[in-house]
Amino acid sequence: MSEVYWFNHAALPLLALLQLVPVIGAAWVWRLARDNPARPASVRLGRVFALLELGLAIALYRGIDTSTAVLQFAEWLPLVGPIAYHAAADGVTVLFVLLVALLVLLLVIYSLVRELPNAGRLLAVMLALEGVLMSQLVTVNLFWFVASSAAEIALVGYLLWFWATSPEKDVMLARFYQFQGTGIALLLLGTLVLGWSHAHATGEWSFDLLDLTRVPVEARVAPIVFFMLFYGLGVRTPIFPLHGWLPVVAQHGNVAIAPVFLLGIKIGIFGLLRYVLPILPEMVVEWHLFVVGFAAAGVFYAALLAFQQSDLRRLLAFAVISHTGLLIMGIFALHPMGFQGGVLLTVNFGLAVTAMWMMTGFVYRRTHTTILARLGGLFDRIPLIGITFLVGGLAIVGMPGTPGFDAAHLVLEASIERFGALPTVAAALGNVAAAGFLLYAFQRAFLAARDQALDREVERASREELWVVGVMMTVLLVAGFYLEPWLRLVEAPLQGLASHFVGVKGL
Repeated sequence: MSEVYWFNHAALPLLALLQLVPVIGAAWVWRLARDNPARPASVRLGRVFALLELGLAIALYRGIDTSTAVLQFAEWLPLVGPIAYHAAADGVTVLFVLLVALLVLLLVIYSLVRELPNAGRLLAVMLALEGVLMSQLVTVNLFWFVASSAAEIALVGYLLWFWATSPEKDVMLARFYQFQGTGIALLLLGTLVLGWSHAHATGEWSFDLLDLTRVPVEARVAPIVFFMLFYGLGVRTPIFPLHGWLPVVAQHGNVAIAPVFLLGIKIGIFGLLRYVLPILPEMVVEWHLFVVGFAAAGVFYAALLAFQQSDLRRLLAFAVISHTGLLIMGIFALHPMGFQGGVLLTVNFGLAVTAMWMMTGFVYRRTHTTILARLGGLFDRIPLIGITFLVGGLAIVGMPGTPGFDAAHLVLEASIERFGALPTVAAALGNVAAAGFLLYAFQRAFLAARDQALDREVERASREELWVVGVMMTVLLVAGFYLEPWLRLVEAPLQGLASHFVGVKGL
């Protein structure tokens, strides 16, 4: 983001369309599914709207000017006082928008292949989630961001409750809402304090990013605001030690769809980049070493617990926590390379974890379990599903040929320059540990001797599953070998973000 915030007005309300099209699709699909649950029209319509949304995301990508850090495609509409509709986009926004549109389309196809119950209603919920995610990505009003975040949590909660795979879903949902509800409440309180601080300095309430970055936050409330916003976004990321909800939700919730919405699309990272770092640079500098310390501890803590898991879904949950530590280290290095590496790792993680959760869903469809002791020998029957799971795991740890390779190197280079060799070597060793437990998961699930307690033959991959596998493999490999467009997309806005920390005391 540029130091002087300004924006280019849009001739076509493309950002409004990105938000409204999936919501309209959700309402339409829901009505068709309610009137006739067995009617395939709702399923076909859901696919059409998911494809249309991806087309709009590509149009936004083609129209963005990657040479500038200024916000573009601006749309503004007065609503109630400071709660105005103000949307705009830069290269980072576009990258996240593309990721959301692609992952939702893949989830739509996956849900149809899995033949999940109430497919029409499920597609409606997914499209509604896509709409609120787009609102969070394109809004420039912090209050609007918090409101759409609350809507997202409510929709994911419904998804977890209605399509849960465990009888312990009540306990799971209670834990989910305890953490996420607290996070949303702190986000809201922090936002209100920011608005009050702006009003105290200027005489007018505002939650607009452009206004909040022009007027420094009062020193007496800045630490409170930082901790509220950081905690609220940290729960959603999730950052160690704010991750207590994740293993329970992963084990007892939906196998793949809810985890992808919660983990594949790291809206918490986007919120940190969009709001916390530019609005509170002094507080970020003051506390960034503590954040990095917890992140580094989380890498090893989660890796240690991952090796002790007997359930594949819980193991993947701890893989998320471990990998997130490396990502946070990159961003809180407060260095241009760290910002670029952190954003690209976020996108790589979204693609990789989606592949792994989807393949886990295909395994669950056949075996009705994700207990590692009851799996094994699956590679003989579903080798391409196993290979895709493996490639997803290798992408998470940044192996060459995957999009995580260059991203991880950018993070490590920024870490060396900012923190020195010792923390960087520790982070690299944590990544090696992550490789170890992900390979362990692959070996136990696909290569180990099969438990004879599984009383039925594992069916081979269907044509539809192979299509999903092919798309996921293609996306991962193309993104890995052709990373330059994504680097160009985020370079200018992240250089602008880094300018907030040039000359700040402590760096």
